[in-house]
Amino acid sequence: MPGPKDLDPSSSPRALLGAELRHAREKAGLSQEKLGQLLFASGSFVGQLEAGTRRIQPEQARLLDEALGTGDFFQRNCGASAKSRYPEHFAEAAEAEAEATEIRHYAPLLIPGLLQTPAYARAVNRAYDPTAPEETIDEWVAGRMARTRLLDDPTKPLLWVVLDEAVLRRRTGGRAVMAEALAHVIGLARQSRVIVQVLPFDAGAHKAMEGSLKLMDFEDAPPLVYFEGPGTGRLEDDPATVAQLRFTFQLLAASALSPQKSLALIEAVAQDYAHEEQP
Repeated sequence: MPGPKDLDPSSSPRALLGAELRHAREKAGLSQEKLGQLLFASGSFVGQLEAGTRRIQPEQARLLDEALGTGDFFQRNCGASAKSRYPEHFAEAAEAEAEATEIRHYAPLLIPGLLQTPAYARAVNRAYDPTAPEETIDEWVAGRMARTRLLDDPTKPLLWVVLDEAVLRRRTGGRAVMAEALAHVIGLARQSRVIVQVLPFDAGAHKAMEGSLKLMDFEDAPPLVYFEGPGTGRLEDDPATVAQLRFTFQLLAASALSPQKSLALIEAVAQDYAHEEQP
């Protein structure tokens, strides 16, 4: 397993904690695999903690302090790394997303957060919670837009998205919002910032009909897959599960329209929405 990269401790509390974990582990003369055994986890999981792609949970912090002789350092500090502007079920996935070098995402129902416009994000969040105060919706939208800044880097992460055709057809926020949202996706694809494919309705049944999936690869940590449902989410690092879902994504991409034909379809649907807005 490659050694963990040097982290910038000033970048985030999670990065600081990962750097301190690596230092304490090496000082104790333990390998990632050995420390993983003491945590009832894998060595690769320890690598993810050190690389900052996974968060140290309170019970893990207690076990780390016991195993590494660090008093209550990790228990005292894991709370700071747990603070997030994102919902609890998604916070760890958002943090991992920010560290990923490659992201492959199958979206069956809505435009992925990294590709959303503010108006589309507002419509989605309002649908999630129709009774939420406007200030809460503003906060959620701001958090989602903060995630999109990952794409300000012209090359990293590699983002490859397969959209179900239902994503294009569901009028989220109304026709004007959809026209703008799809135009934004088209713009990112035209700039070669994202690979976009559409899985058309006539592709029929497929292997991912039960929900979305997001695969994330990292420079110095094992890959992760994220599953999401209404109000729930789960990160998985089991190699067999990740390999199986990577194959699932490959099948989806093979069944989808080519990037060129996908853009043509998205443009046609966007134009339909825009023309419907005309008097």
